[in-house]
Amino acid sequence: MSERWSEITDNLKRTLPSGIFKVWIAPLKAHVSDTGLHLVAPNSFVANWLESKMLPALREAAAPVLGMESASVNISITARPSLQNTTVTKENRIRKTAGPTSLRKEATTAGQCLQGILPIPATMPSFATTWRYSFADFIIGPSNNMAAAAARDVSDTSGTVHTLFINSAAGLGKTHLAHAVGKAIADTHSSTRVAYLTAEDFASRYVASIHNLEQFKARFNDLDVLLLEDVHFFQKKEKMQEMALTIIKNLQARGGKVIFTSSFSPRELQNVDSGLVSRFCSGILTDIVRPTEDMRRDILKHKAKTFQVLLPDNVCELLAYRLDGDVRQLESCLNSLIFKARMLHSTPDINLALEILNQYEHIPCVPDLPTIIRLVCESYGLEERQLRSRSRRKEYVLGRNTVYYLARKHTELTLEEIGEHFHRRHSSVIKGITSVERELSRESIAGHQIARAVGLIERNAGLGT
Repeated sequence: MSERWSEITDNLKRTLPSGIFKVWIAPLKAHVSDTGLHLVAPNSFVANWLESKMLPALREAAAPVLGMESASVNISITARPSLQNTTVTKENRIRKTAGPTSLRKEATTAGQCLQGILPIPATMPSFATTWRYSFADFIIGPSNNMAAAAARDVSDTSGTVHTLFINSAAGLGKTHLAHAVGKAIADTHSSTRVAYLTAEDFASRYVASIHNLEQFKARFNDLDVLLLEDVHFFQKKEKMQEMALTIIKNLQARGGKVIFTSSFSPRELQNVDSGLVSRFCSGILTDIVRPTEDMRRDILKHKAKTFQVLLPDNVCELLAYRLDGDVRQLESCLNSLIFKARMLHSTPDINLALEILNQYEHIPCVPDLPTIIRLVCESYGLEERQLRSRSRRKEYVLGRNTVYYLARKHTELTLEEIGEHFHRRHSSVIKGITSVERELSRESIAGHQIARAVGLIERNAGLGT
């Protein structure tokens, strides 16, 4: 990937939903010249979609990189276009491919493109191109032993677990286990057909295939194992829930296996079809909590070993004792320590560890306002734009008030700063916080709902109560 195309894709990542980027942009080949951006699509269906839907976004992302007010974007479906003939229209593409058999092939292009979009081409059994984690890298302890054992069972053809639901806060290992299952199956049973995707990926591909949903559904018909992450994303998305339920029912009826991961347990999900929740609950339910101090020690030792660094026992003890957040926090701190030690041509000692710890230990895992907003939205099945709208719908007001309450409780933001994020005056924030506190004190139905949501959010965010 050229440096300028990398900069353009970075711009696109900031403006496009992650699912759209993965489906439509990531597979493209690109050539960037002083005259503009030249893209090569895998087929005419993708090229036509990009031309009709994405040209403004592509031009906007390319313009600052190329130093142009409005960048030229050309799309082809063959080799990189020559600089002497950079304009490729739909008609030109049709003439180029309209040989004796190519017009007949054109009729099947739409179906074939989904194969690349999902991506599950017939010759490849997996949605994922690479498996990032393995069971060998997963440190097992009291906080995750049941989830790890059940995941191993799923990856074994003779195992008894066919449905597994893993619930945990961010950074505790549910994605690690999902990838470990995929890798174990790929390494030992290469003929087993595995699909890995997040619920957000599923939703994006569903929308992209809205005019041919039967073909979308058919792409899952031959699977043996489905690894579906972050299923809480399905909250309030009725049509996508219906499609997911149909696919899961068909898979389970054929004796296939499925792993679900979520930031919340099935009973904590809201606005999710009862039939889908029933499928979530049809096998083993397990959660992963924060690692114990012994586990944190083992994680640090294992991670240091992968970097070929000898971590002194006293440094390991210090980090394991002082860092009580998630695994990502541990790894981030260790990476910083090792990097600084190498930069100074020294070994990771206590003094250096104490210096690095000053940046970590008093910072909760995820205490900022954006994280609180994200978790409130997930808990109530809302979107941030709905919280920021002027609407007075009951569920929007409740979500906003819960954000106000948590932000006041767990951040250093002033009432004015909290209100500014939602284009409200500080008096509105006070009113919202008072409303939440009143309902909590009354122990009303609404109060119980708020208390349950607040406790769930605080637990998942690592916020002190």
